[in-house]
Amino acid sequence: MTETRMQESPQHKPGSFCWVELGTTNASAAKSFYKELFGWEYDDSPASPEMPDMIYSMIKLRGRDVGGLYSMPSDMLAQGVPPHWLSYIAVANADEAAAQAKAAGATLMKEPFDVMDAGRMSVIQDPTGATFAIWQTINHPGTGIDRELGASCWNELGTNDTQKAQDFYTTVFGWGTEKMPGPFEYTIFKAGDESVGGMYKIVPEIMGPIPPNWMVYFAVADCDATLQKATELGGRVLAPADDIPDIGRFAILMDPTNAAFAIIKPVTPEE
Repeated sequence: MTETRMQESPQHKPGSFCWVELGTTNASAAKSFYKELFGWEYDDSPASPEMPDMIYSMIKLRGRDVGGLYSMPSDMLAQGVPPHWLSYIAVANADEAAAQAKAAGATLMKEPFDVMDAGRMSVIQDPTGATFAIWQTINHPGTGIDRELGASCWNELGTNDTQKAQDFYTTVFGWGTEKMPGPFEYTIFKAGDESVGGMYKIVPEIMGPIPPNWMVYFAVADCDATLQKATELGGRVLAPADDIPDIGRFAILMDPTNAAFAIIKPVTPEE
């Protein structure tokens, strides 16, 4: 969870997180909740020419794209897919990356496919059960605001097998790893010199029956105030506000449609 930084045009190099997307059972309720919480606006359009009735909402913040939102179709609901935030990782070639992931033990939930002329993607479940997506840019590079207030700022893997997960992600994306000191096992994933994500081991005795997952963090100016506002808007607290020394103050929430996400007030250099 690195500090918030202002960037006019984020450069999403291969191996870095480039997009977040909410699949929900109630797009209207989700839009209202996040608009009040983060100040988001939305630009609605058909998901594709083949599915004119399925609406994809581009999430806008200060005029820039920061994510997507859609109502899950019937086939996803029939499969028991819960409301969720999905993290996207940039790749140079979606077909090659998907093949590498499969060879490394992953399951391709959706084989590589084109998203009109925006890009090419695949949805992948890693060998430990956490799901993410890969994105090959054609005309849409991903989020236009990175690590600013109201935008995604960190992606974190919770898994039951950190060694298997580490082997997978370092093999497929070439990530380096850095173990953080302290009593709680935490690993930073690095693309070159840049910290791009984190990983921790799920401890059911302490955390409950959490499935392996990639959690999206959004940067906020005040963690406690945002947490209170979220509950007033119908959200639910999964983990109360707590401090991470030298990193920031965070909390984990569930929105009114039961999609989990996290917020963090990053520590600034002055602090």
